[in-house]
Amino acid sequence: MASSSLFFSHPLPCPSPARYFSSAKKNLISSIRCSSASTQRQELFNRIAPVYDNLNDLLSLGQHRVWKRMAISWSGARKGDCVLDICCGSGDLTFLLSDKIGSQGKVTGLDFSSEQLSVAAHRQGLLEKPCYQNIVWVEGDALFLPFPDNYFDAITVGFGLRNIVDRRKAMSEMLRVLKPGSKASILDFNKSTQPLTTSVQVCSSSKSFYLSLSNLSMSLKPYATDVGKELEELSLEVGFSCAKHYEIGGGLMGNLVATR
Repeated sequence: MASSSLFFSHPLPCPSPARYFSSAKKNLISSIRCSSASTQRQELFNRIAPVYDNLNDLLSLGQHRVWKRMAISWSGARKGDCVLDICCGSGDLTFLLSDKIGSQGKVTGLDFSSEQLSVAAHRQGLLEKPCYQNIVWVEGDALFLPFPDNYFDAITVGFGLRNIVDRRKAMSEMLRVLKPGSKASILDFNKSTQPLTTSVQVCSSSKSFYLSLSNLSMSLKPYATDVGKELEELSLEVGFSCAKHYEIGGGLMGNLVATR
């Protein structure tokens, strides 16, 4: 991978500490800021990083790829944009965003798990697609985004909001760093009232327990997700101008689109 794709000191003022690094884990700027509850989840995702992609395939029967492409479309990201993927994990949505905005744009993938980011940076080196040189990986907390106000043209979150300890604060942070008129597209499990859908979600949860991921499975209970209307109301309460929640995957999944 060319040296231009490695991490260097961020050229913009940062409201909170963050960590910028390449697959070689160089250029450590400072430790990230996390609450104790966030730290527990951070440790969990560091442990499951090697099997995270396989887990997504298992629990979604491979359909997560389709849903992620839908989330990208709803984000409104365009060629040349500066975009952010929060809770980026191993980088699926981040790479799709890079494809969408092209080599002239800039993509930041942010996650609180250094091991997940190591997997993402390694994938970036293997894929060798020219537009992927526009991606930087940042270890940081979604509750304290290390970016200036009014900076990003679009934000995505894929299967991450349920694992954030304070969703109101996270939504407020997204609002802060988005440019006026820009969108946040948030994909996650949907809290369905349909018996069939609910039974499938319970089955998926039991599989993750079998894989010794009980903490991850338990995170579905308080979120999984909030009812779509509740997410729309939360978005409006923190200051978004409009919000719409779409049920997809037969109601198993939901995608919130919130416009600043």
